[in-house]
Amino acid sequence: MPRVLMYTLSYCPWCKKAKKWFTDHNFPFEHVDYDLQSVEKQMEMEKEMKKRSTQFAFPWVLIDETLIIGWNPEKYAHLMGVKE
Repeated sequence: MPRVLMYTLSYCPWCKKAKKWFTDHNFPFEHVDYDLQSVEKQMEMEKEMKKRSTQFAFPWVLIDETLIIGWNPEKYAHLMGVKE
């Protein structure tokens, strides 16, 4: 099963939808709410995000080595092998 890592904002409706999509499909995922982290942790997260993309937006979803920025259930489904 692909590894899923999400960087989200605790108040972002699109981030909540992304987490719900993975939960509803019973896919395990890790997530970190950027806005609830220390400044040091946020800097680490920003470094990781900028290493993979010029975009700094949420939700930031990494499925194995494929990055999806934003709410995109079609891409999530494709990468997770789900037909919707």
